[in-house]
Amino acid sequence: MDLHLKNLFDRFQEQFGSGPGLGPGSGTCLMKVEGISSNFIKLLFKASAALYRTEPWRRLRPGHLFGVRVGKDSDWSGKKQPFPCSQFIGGDGGDIGFYMFRSENDAKKMTGSRETIRAPNVELLRVTYELETLMFPSNRKMIKSLSLEASGNDRFPVIDVTRCTSSGELQFRNPTLEELKFVYAFMRAISLVHPLLQADKEGGPNWTKLISFGPFIETVDIQWPPEMARGHELVAVTISHPPGQAYEEKISSTASSTPTKYAEPPDEVTFMDIRVNSNSGSRHCAMCEKEVNGDQSLCCGRCRAVVYCTSLCQKQHWKESHKSMCGLYKAMMEREEELVMKIFMFPCSAAQPCKWLESLGIHQKGMWRRKCSCYSHCPFGLLPVKGGLWDSWGGLDDEEYPGDLPFHNQLRDGISSPILLSGWSEYYNLRSLPLSSPVADILSHPLTVYHILTALSINTKNLLLKGKEVILHYLGPEGEMDWMPAFSEISHLLNGLGNIQIIMVGPEVPTNLSGTTSGISSRVRVNLVRGVYQEEATYLPSPHVIVALTCALDRYSSWGGALDLIKAIGVPAFFTEQSEILCANAKQVLRGAGLHITHPVTPNPFRSPVKNHDSSTNLPSYSNGFVLGVNA
Repeated sequence: MDLHLKNLFDRFQEQFGSGPGLGPGSGTCLMKVEGISSNFIKLLFKASAALYRTEPWRRLRPGHLFGVRVGKDSDWSGKKQPFPCSQFIGGDGGDIGFYMFRSENDAKKMTGSRETIRAPNVELLRVTYELETLMFPSNRKMIKSLSLEASGNDRFPVIDVTRCTSSGELQFRNPTLEELKFVYAFMRAISLVHPLLQADKEGGPNWTKLISFGPFIETVDIQWPPEMARGHELVAVTISHPPGQAYEEKISSTASSTPTKYAEPPDEVTFMDIRVNSNSGSRHCAMCEKEVNGDQSLCCGRCRAVVYCTSLCQKQHWKESHKSMCGLYKAMMEREEELVMKIFMFPCSAAQPCKWLESLGIHQKGMWRRKCSCYSHCPFGLLPVKGGLWDSWGGLDDEEYPGDLPFHNQLRDGISSPILLSGWSEYYNLRSLPLSSPVADILSHPLTVYHILTALSINTKNLLLKGKEVILHYLGPEGEMDWMPAFSEISHLLNGLGNIQIIMVGPEVPTNLSGTTSGISSRVRVNLVRGVYQEEATYLPSPHVIVALTCALDRYSSWGGALDLIKAIGVPAFFTEQSEILCANAKQVLRGAGLHITHPVTPNPFRSPVKNHDSSTNLPSYSNGFVLGVNA
């Protein structure tokens, strides 16, 4: 019977495969790697656990190959990248982990339709997540002695380098310290960027269940451990899918410089007089800043993003600056459709704010008074308040705005804990709000704060899940100071666990409100402090996280001192910008201040669905449209 079952299983394996992967760990142990320190082993396990939490296996399969580039070729032995191609395994059975290959060709040789193929004379680096109970004694001893962080509940990474011989057998060895350095940078980077992959619904064949992703390339700055720095604290890690994706690179002398994605447009350009939509209101010429009406303005015929008053200004602007930016603007305009939130059933374009508010019946009412310029004469935070929540929401019907009520039946494992949201659709469903309600436009600010605390900042998420208090420094508040009823929604989302102290600091805080505390709910309180952050921070309790929403980093000189302080204290800080071009500018400002971007620019799931435009471009602009982070 045993022989019969063995033969049956062998035939099953031969026909259907045993799942992707080359089997369990080989008995290698990082403690045996020459020159490795205990601290670096801990950092490897920490990076591995962070990657595991992002669950790449939910979407990624072995057929999804990634290009990997860490720093410059000259940084590595042999003047080339050690493992420039990677794949994740375990999403459809078999081992859980990822493999890194010497070339894309090697990866294709070993990637079968159902299982990993043992291609002769191919060497790869494996990281497999194994149950502690199944690990070799040497690895269990290392985990216990160094108190290494687990991935998930009971798994730990096993790292080895595997070679398939010509006979099909496997040979194993410990990775070198340099190879571990490379895989460390990859784990840090891929955990940040793989969620940014966008499914291409029309890009793959109908007969396969494999998700097809659109071409993708992203570069993030990763901080080396002190013992690995060698004079450069940061290294630029580029992840691409498929591996053939490439930047148009420009020569740079810095080790951590990030190449640009967009090539300059050709010298020969045909100028076209493209008229701007007449409904767009008054605009400003990008060259001379002259105000022009929408039906009188022109835009670049190539990118269709930049507005001009005459073709003369258009040609002059091309020579002076637009030539180098046109390709970038064109790519941004092509992605406009991806940013549109099609679930909502109210008008989501507010080029003329007063008319938009009037169409909804909320013009000059409640909190909506900060959505146009009609009350610009009234200082921030001092809008007259008439009555209760109904007045604050501008007289919307009761079912169209969130009541001051807790969420019901929201338990995890029978215990109350903060509600983790994925986006507007889930929130509207939980609150039973109709998709015709425009409240997302104002709720974007408090829910972006909540998203940062519970999804982007691991430290604050853990504190809240443990029922502890989080201190948040909120920089540059303006209209938000009149939206306290909306910020009370954060308290209900905490769902009975944890507390948040929000300290709003900025020059727009009215003098008579500075130093006051607003207990907007039992679990959320807001302190207001007038002044610039770098001067007031000494007198404030130390923050767990710093936030600045729709901050326009490149437009205010006072940010310089604040960024210097953020760098000095090393606290995670997150910024939102309204458009991609502002994000590009913000990245330059942050890098110029010596800050490394650890959370790359991503669309914010709680951005306002209401589209605006910059006065001199047609680029889509959304309040809190994109988020990026440093020190995270």
